[in-house]
Amino acid sequence: MTDNRPHILVCNDDGIDAEGLHALAVSMKKIGRVTVVAPAEPHSGMGHAMTLGVPLRIKSYEKNNRFFGHTVSGTPVDCIKAALSHILKEKPDIIVSGINYGSNTATNTLYSGTVGAALEGRIQHIPSLAFSLTTYENADFTYAAKFARKLVRKVLREGLPEDTILSVNIPNVDEKDIQGVAITRQGKSRWAEDTIERDDMYGNPYYWLSGRLQLMDDDMQQDEYAVRQNYVAITPIAVDMTNHQALQPLKQWKLKK
Repeated sequence: MTDNRPHILVCNDDGIDAEGLHALAVSMKKIGRVTVVAPAEPHSGMGHAMTLGVPLRIKSYEKNNRFFGHTVSGTPVDCIKAALSHILKEKPDIIVSGINYGSNTATNTLYSGTVGAALEGRIQHIPSLAFSLTTYENADFTYAAKFARKLVRKVLREGLPEDTILSVNIPNVDEKDIQGVAITRQGKSRWAEDTIERDDMYGNPYYWLSGRLQLMDDDMQQDEYAVRQNYVAITPIAVDMTNHQALQPLKQWKLKK
């Protein structure tokens, strides 16, 4: 018997073993046929990185002694490319990436492998969404997975604007504490960088990148502020990174060769 339900490709950047990926896959199976293709290891902070000059390994992955999906020995973008060019016989109806462990708001959007995977899907002309849970501890993916299912259903019906993905950030609170849904823009909050220096056993220095988020957003139209008020923040992100407002001022420079 033919299964005519939508085909959903699920990916992430936290790796195949991530709790958020499993929660998302289980949720998506309630509305469609699911294929999971995820990094073999965590690849957070990869943005739109892809692997060049090194061969990729694709392997089947089992969970509880049952086939769950495929792993790729590369980045989230590699996973989407491998899925579309090698693993799948035809393009999926939609791509969902996540559920990321930690927020992807403001400048984090630029670093996010979760968002990168969704953008790669959109480059390949497939409606794509990225889901993130805004916490780094005591994560509960229950409501995030439920909301993801609701929004994916809506996108399957309505579609998305051309060359646009949705980056969805969901507070890590009980459903009763969610205040609503806000359509937001990317905020300006950024990381204040800190580098921890240590010495290895031979006395040679090595470094850990660290930092803390500086809140620079103060209204409900900005994603980081909205999630701090316990709203689900949905931000449309464009593949086209051109600052169109800057085109005309730059033309006034009348640059010559």
